[in-house]
Amino acid sequence: MSTNTNIVPWFRRGDIGGVSYAVTNNIVNYLIVIATLTGVLGWPADIVFGYVVPAMSIGLMLGCFYYAWMGYKLSRKEGRADVTALPSGVSTPAMFVILYGVIMPLSYAIEDPRLAWSAAMAACFIGGFVEFCGGFIGPWMKKRIPRAALLGTVAGIGFIWMATQGVFDIFGDPLVGLPVLFVAMVGIFGGYLFPKKIPPLVVAIVGGVVYALCLGRTSFDFSGVGFYFPNPVTSVQYMINGFAIVVPYLTIVIPVEIYNFIETMDNVEASNAAGDAYNVREAQFADGICTMVSALFGGIIPNTVWLGHAGLKKSNAGIGYSIVSGVVLGAAGIFGLFTFLSTLVPPAVCAITFLWCAVVMVAQAFKDCDRKHYAAIGIAMVPSVADYLYTQVTGAAGLADLWTEVQPSGINDFAPEIHQALIDAGVMWNGVAATKAGAILIGILLGTMTVFIIDKKLDRAALTALIGYVLAALGFIHSAALGFYPLSPYALGYLVMAVIAIVLHQGRKSWFQGPDDFEYV
Repeated sequence: MSTNTNIVPWFRRGDIGGVSYAVTNNIVNYLIVIATLTGVLGWPADIVFGYVVPAMSIGLMLGCFYYAWMGYKLSRKEGRADVTALPSGVSTPAMFVILYGVIMPLSYAIEDPRLAWSAAMAACFIGGFVEFCGGFIGPWMKKRIPRAALLGTVAGIGFIWMATQGVFDIFGDPLVGLPVLFVAMVGIFGGYLFPKKIPPLVVAIVGGVVYALCLGRTSFDFSGVGFYFPNPVTSVQYMINGFAIVVPYLTIVIPVEIYNFIETMDNVEASNAAGDAYNVREAQFADGICTMVSALFGGIIPNTVWLGHAGLKKSNAGIGYSIVSGVVLGAAGIFGLFTFLSTLVPPAVCAITFLWCAVVMVAQAFKDCDRKHYAAIGIAMVPSVADYLYTQVTGAAGLADLWTEVQPSGINDFAPEIHQALIDAGVMWNGVAATKAGAILIGILLGTMTVFIIDKKLDRAALTALIGYVLAALGFIHSAALGFYPLSPYALGYLVMAVIAIVLHQGRKSWFQGPDDFEYV
């Protein structure tokens, strides 16, 4: 405990709630990763618990420690003791996109878990580097990408990947899921608190595990507890092999990480608004470095600064919660405690957290944007639906050995006869594969153009469409892999759109006028 009352103490009573927030929510993310890799994809335990989980813990532990140090430095600089450390954790939206948009198709295509892991590590390392670069280019990009386009795209990811999975898992075991959901919701959306200011979300998760135990849905199993410190020599050797494999998936990895570093910017700026003036660039550098370190040890999921700083500050959390959370999460990963938790916590209980995160992401997109830009948010959300639908249909088709193939247009799609059979059977499939490829970038493009149309800036809409042409021509969107497709129908479509937009812009003062007070609703 510091003797200087003007410097934040290493631990205080409010840090207890901070530890609960950071540890509980991060544990749920771990359990989702474990359930997906072992239960859905069938990755062996020596990869998941020997490398992926402890590597995630190492990255998180370093992040938590560094943010506590940033808080201590800020406290000394400003001579005040009411500083709260930035909350650090696994990026939940990025986690879902990486798991289902990169790792799952990789695993099904390669049919070799170790090779898929090597590519996932390479993607994580590249993502960490992109996050690091965000410290240099983040402010420039944030000024030029409309907030509605970015938040709408992220809201689409949250809604289609996280909220749907949450609801499905809850109704997959309604006797456990529905009561736990209700208890969590009265706290999350109603603001209720139990005595001693205990949040209902914590009660829902802990009580849900006890309830599930009483119903026989889960059990204690300590057989997997042990020492799991990853060998970086082995993981780096695998990661080097993975760089060549992951190249076609950079169209997913790079935009996810662009979102990630802008999310870090937003969350650090929110902490500044709450009274703690942290350096945005330093936080972005820290996120990127911790993610790259995690990848070197075998990690596959990026770090980020979480939402929630204002709430932690209101609960009088300082920097101690970040230190304790880092120790707990680091020890849990290295000593195999997640092997125990993965058998103890049922999916219906895990579902509560990512359903909550998804709903907050959608609500935030509308709350933080100008009302007139709501249409842009809605349009930006749509491409993620194609991403989800593509994964579900191709996954089911894979069971029947109906694999996709690269078409002359450059997209991954079924053979023409299977493609037509799906449409004839009533499956909404036409254009799905093309929209899935680069869905995040497509959402940002469509949302950005919509914002500029609403704001009567058709010249900027033309420039955005021209960027769409370049992205499509290089294979970043609408294509199975990076390449050169200058005459693809997708690239040409954006080019025609740009021409139309600039022609209409030229007539804005004479034959093509739009009232400034127009409301589309």
